[in-house]
Amino acid sequence: MIHGTYAHPQEFWNTGARLDEYGVNAVFVHSGGLDPTTINRARSEGCLIFAEFATLNGEYGDYVYQHPEAHPIGADGNPVPKATWFLGACPTDPGFRAYRMQALRDLLAVADIDGVWMDYLHWHAQFEDPYPLFVKTCFNDCCLRSFEQWSGLKVEGQTVPEKSQWIFMHAARPWEDWRVSVIVDWAREIRQIVKELRPQALVGNYQVAWKDEDLGGVRRRCMGLDFNGLLPYVDVFSPMIYHGRSGKTPEYVKEYVEYFSEHYPIQTEPGKYPRLWPIVQAHDEPRISPEEFGRVLEYGLAGKSTGVMMFTLGSVAADSGKMAAMKRVYLGK
Repeated sequence: MIHGTYAHPQEFWNTGARLDEYGVNAVFVHSGGLDPTTINRARSEGCLIFAEFATLNGEYGDYVYQHPEAHPIGADGNPVPKATWFLGACPTDPGFRAYRMQALRDLLAVADIDGVWMDYLHWHAQFEDPYPLFVKTCFNDCCLRSFEQWSGLKVEGQTVPEKSQWIFMHAARPWEDWRVSVIVDWAREIRQIVKELRPQALVGNYQVAWKDEDLGGVRRRCMGLDFNGLLPYVDVFSPMIYHGRSGKTPEYVKEYVEYFSEHYPIQTEPGKYPRLWPIVQAHDEPRISPEEFGRVLEYGLAGKSTGVMMFTLGSVAADSGKMAAMKRVYLGK
């Protein structure tokens, strides 16, 4: 059973505590924060080390700002605006893809880690809000050529608005399926690289915690996320069930974990995959009480889940009540 944390553990360590004293046996840290000192200390406290890899975050390294050709283009022909705190990158831009895959290779070459968790593996969108932002992208030349080659269709129109309108009217489902195939292919290559350089390492995925039918199936239609398509390439699914930020009750965590357990072939026996390790909310946005945090941690272990973690460990370290709740759930005391 994985009792995990998300975010660099320094704020937790600043309290004078040890990870193993609180039942933590796995830490998930943004790849940029994984230095040898952090890795060695976490291992000395009995933890597995997993790197969060910001897959299609266009702001990573300021890439999209320095390479405007990788900025997603909307149906109106204009670069899409940044969402609340996220700007995606065009997934078919060859320069961006090469840049991220090299970053993954560089990470695996130097960091002694037990796995890589893909994050932002979706087309540009903002979903961690009560009123999510959905933008249909991308309609740059690279995407349109890729769609035509994949589908065998010829997109009609002279301008981007004309071409996007033709797609919506005459090829909506092929367009949706193509967008799914693009995301799946990113996962395929990432898994290939991880297994090539660290064969025993796991490949995980952080993803939106929506059911197939939610909002008219918008997860697949707009974000390009089809979990059945990702199954061959993901060892562990980690739905981001941030109930407070999404305007839901704590009970939704249990509901979604049970839903995912029933709808996908989640495994629980040693050595079998895929696994289910949700990530739940500790961060006070809005306020999450220690009692509520303890409940969602427990709910995260419902169904066929064999692990749980929280966003973020720093939010736990800042609240003695949440520290006690984590200890109680993780140590069973």
